[in-house]
Amino acid sequence: MKMMRNRFQKVVITLIVSWLALFVFLPNLMIIATSFLTRDDANFVKLVFTLDNYARLIDPLYAEVLLHSLNMAIIATLCCLVLGYPFAWCLTKLPQRLRPLMLFLLIVPFWTNSLIRIYGLKIFLSTRGWLNDFLLWLGVIEKPFRIMFTSDAVIMGLVYILLPFMVMPLYSSLEKLDKSCLEAARDLGASKVQTFIRIILPLTMPGIVAGCLLVLLPAMGLFYVADLMGGAKNLLIGNVIKSQFLNIRDWPFGAATSIVLTLIMGLMLLIYWRAARLLNKKVELE
Repeated sequence: MKMMRNRFQKVVITLIVSWLALFVFLPNLMIIATSFLTRDDANFVKLVFTLDNYARLIDPLYAEVLLHSLNMAIIATLCCLVLGYPFAWCLTKLPQRLRPLMLFLLIVPFWTNSLIRIYGLKIFLSTRGWLNDFLLWLGVIEKPFRIMFTSDAVIMGLVYILLPFMVMPLYSSLEKLDKSCLEAARDLGASKVQTFIRIILPLTMPGIVAGCLLVLLPAMGLFYVADLMGGAKNLLIGNVIKSQFLNIRDWPFGAATSIVLTLIMGLMLLIYWRAARLLNKKVELE
């Protein structure tokens, strides 16, 4: 029986490693190799080594797109944090029997393709959409106002898609919060603001950092949100990568841009790991 179990484990591990090597490691290796090659109109790439693809990223045009993409991703992340933290806090205050239902309702949107949801949001926010019709009916506005094809629309789309990714780690951190610390702060005369700043916020910092990373990293690459909600003037770095591969057919430059974006994400994950270690050490010392 033990021998059969060991054999089964080896088979499962072999299948998983083979899957990762074939569909994760090998494609990424091909992308890295392509980023150092030269564009060829006939065969997409030419086996000529060059660093020009990375040098082009310093061009003001692409640097501006990268900074604009990072700016919108940061704003969307902050919006998700401002909306998600109170929501996660309210979830922890609900009766235990209602929490699974609320979490289920939070996860339900994932059952629908995000592209379909963005189309629904586009209809809702359009000049002749439900939002304008409702505001006109209330008398708040005299004529429809335009939200679509602006940077605000892109940020709203990113928040709409990525908000659950912020709420879940925040809820996990808030649920594990040691209630005795809050009682001690209350007994010592700390106000609610002092309790939040000195106790709740530091103890839930891992959830905040994890949620910010889960929102910030995908936000820079959701090109279809920028395509549908922002138009040509509000591009994300994902739009540049998509255009290089599918439209311009400059695979080496698209691969180089993908590698740089991956390195930025890796750097952010490293910062999170270091911050989590420092926070754990600080908690242990206290």
